[in-house]
Amino acid sequence: MSGEHMQIGEVAARTELSLRTIRHYEETGLVIPSARSQGGFRLYTEADVARLMVIRRMKPLGFTLDEMRDLLAATDRLDAGGDLPDGVREQLLSRVRDFEEATQRRVADLRTQLARAEEFSATLAQRLSDGSARSEEVAYARADKS
Repeated sequence: MSGEHMQIGEVAARTELSLRTIRHYEETGLVIPSARSQGGFRLYTEADVARLMVIRRMKPLGFTLDEMRDLLAATDRLDAGGDLPDGVREQLLSRVRDFEEATQRRVADLRTQLARAEEFSATLAQRLSDGSARSEEVAYARADKS
């Protein structure tokens, strides 16, 4: 990890999040910019970008801001290094495992939704191709009569 700092515009471009969304995550305490420039601009590190990417991936899966905060708190403690008592480490890993299982369930639900959407799309495409075939047959039948 480099010690370089980025301004919010670069972070927005890298995470594909809007400035407004990034500021909202700051207001809710999810991602606090690591520093400020002399001009008062928010400055972000690679670690801040990584946190925003976690949030970006959790949001479409329906996790709440509190759940995001909970997962980030657990991973922060695990990443901080230092010696955690075995019981605490196991508790944190258990929390991360719960999120992983919840994510797997949501992925399965999304696969089901996607399969249904693809079936529906295929049904509509079939209807359109059948419809155009029928109208051509009608046109040919009319042409034959004249």
